[in-house]
This record gives sequence, C-alpha cells and structure tokens, in this order.
Amino acid sequence: MSNFVVIAEAREDQGKGASRRLRHQGKVPAVIYGAGKDPISVSLNHNEMVKHLSDEAFYSHILTVKTPGGDEKAILKDLQRHPAKAIVMHADFLRVDENQKLRVHVPVHCIGTDTSPGIKAGGVLTHNMNEVEVQCLPKNLPEYIEVDVSKLEVGQSVHMSEINIPAGVEVVELLHGDGHDQAVATMAATRGGSESTDEGAEVVEGGEE
Repeated sequence: MSNFVVIAEAREDQGKGASRRLRHQGKVPAVIYGAGKDPISVSLNHNEMVKHLSDEAFYSHILTVKTPGGDEKAILKDLQRHPAKAIVMHADFLRVDENQKLRVHVPVHCIGTDTSPGIKAGGVLTHNMNEVEVQCLPKNLPEYIEVDVSKLEVGQSVHMSEINIPAGVEVVELLHGDGHDQAVATMAATRGGSESTDEGAEVVEGGEE
C-alpha cells in the first residue's frame, strides 16, 4: 500500500481574493472537515499536490495531512481544477473515523487479457467503468479492484456482482437492488461494433492493461 503525506499550512484569509493570492504564490487552498470536528482551512504546495495527483492510488487512499495543529487522517473527497489550465484550484479532504464507513471511488484494474479467449478470437475489451464506488471501514479500503477477464468470450461481460470484492467491502451500486448490476467490462466483436456498450468507453486490444 502507498503511504501519502500531504503537508498543509494554516490559512486564515477567506474568500475569492485570498484564494487567488494563494494560487499566485503557488499554493492550493483546501479544507479539512468531517468526523464531528470543526473544518480547518489550509493551503498546500501546488507542485507537490500535482505530483500526488499523478499517482492513481492517491484518490483512493487514506492520507496523512500534516497541519500546524497535528496530523489528520483523511481522504481526498473533492478536487477542483482550472477548466483550461493545468492548475489545481481547490481541494476538499474528509477526515476518517475508523469506526465509520467511507464511500470512495476505487480504480478498476482488468487482469487476464493476455489469456482471454475473446482477445484470441480477435475481440476487443471495452472498459465500461474505470472506477467503482465502494463502501467500507477505513481499515478495509482497497487501493484498487481487480476484474478478471481471463475467461471472457466475445459478446460476454463482467458485471459488478461478479467482481471478487475484498472482505468488508460493498459495491454501492449493488446496494440499490435489482437493475443496478452494471457491466464493468465487455468483450466486443469489433471496435465500435454493435456489441460495444457505452459510447466513449475505453477499448483495449490484447495484452494486460
């Protein structure tokens, strides 16, 4: 498991003007909230934040946020980016309570494409989802979810209910009942053919992801 440490500085000035000044200084305004405690306004080093965000695991990992008042265990709950520039505008961190379940979007990793009969038959793997929302206690939070596609034939799919989910973890969509068992990955006959599912879904031809 990755171990992420985010260094935060105290932030007292509020408002759009104060946030704009922070960004000009190479900093990201942020807030830490939740777990029955008062929210804390902080600022982060922009370059360090961009470096963290380049790692997929950062989005689904319990982070250590070092503040002047002490360390906070939290997850990245929301992120605002500039619509046209590579700038992080704002970040929200949700404190973690070890006794309260979290809802987190966890990346999906497809495995077994090199042995899939569908790939060998000339099919292409369509990734209907790149992440799945899960619910669990902090100690059970997975860094990613593996989806085994090694037995997929052309025209077949792997659904949420067929994923091997770690103990203590629930797929949120399945908690809504019948009709919510969505396809995570599909073996299509041809790129963009009639058996493809979602428009714009990621398509992978032979080999591991």
